[in-house]
Amino acid sequence: MSRRVHYRIDSPASRLSVRTFAGGALSVFGHDPTFVTRDVRGELTLVPDELTSASMRLVVNAESLTLSGEVNDADRREIERRTRQEVLDTASHPEIIYECPAGSVTAHGPTQLTLQGDLTLHGVTRPQPVSARLFLTGDTVRAQGEATLRQTDYGIRLVTAVGGMLRVKDELQLSFDIVARLVAEQEPAGLADRT
Repeated sequence: MSRRVHYRIDSPASRLSVRTFAGGALSVFGHDPTFVTRDVRGELTLVPDELTSASMRLVVNAESLTLSGEVNDADRREIERRTRQEVLDTASHPEIIYECPAGSVTAHGPTQLTLQGDLTLHGVTRPQPVSARLFLTGDTVRAQGEATLRQTDYGIRLVTAVGGMLRVKDELQLSFDIVARLVAEQEPAGLADRT
């Protein structure tokens, strides 16, 4: 019987990005802001030859999301301030959490998975499927993938500017590249108690 293997997320080697989309009459003059962070922590447990038994918990420090791309410093500070205070309300909701219990993974091949977990964002928890590609190499697991979500599903008020002529669309595109390192192997269920 295969052992369950426990991994811990390597924050400096991991990356999460959130792409927003500009809308409204002036959107042709705006850009689609993308926020990134490496402040991702959590755990992953799996049986290497039974990926559908995988479970994971991922926690993102909401305050750590920073605007990427070519933006002047004043605009960057203002966009990040509004995102933290008006969109994410990081003072009240400092963490973004994704939890996928064992048995909530569907395998579509040797590395293609769909995670059926729950996302907690802005104090609201909802089911959120996530498509992922999983790569096992020695003592390392790498997961890459994406998900689409709607801000209003999580009670987030959509940001507007210039009297509503420029606004952020409801839909967000999340993408991730998560690296986790081996912590320990566990005895198969039931075997540790046998004498």
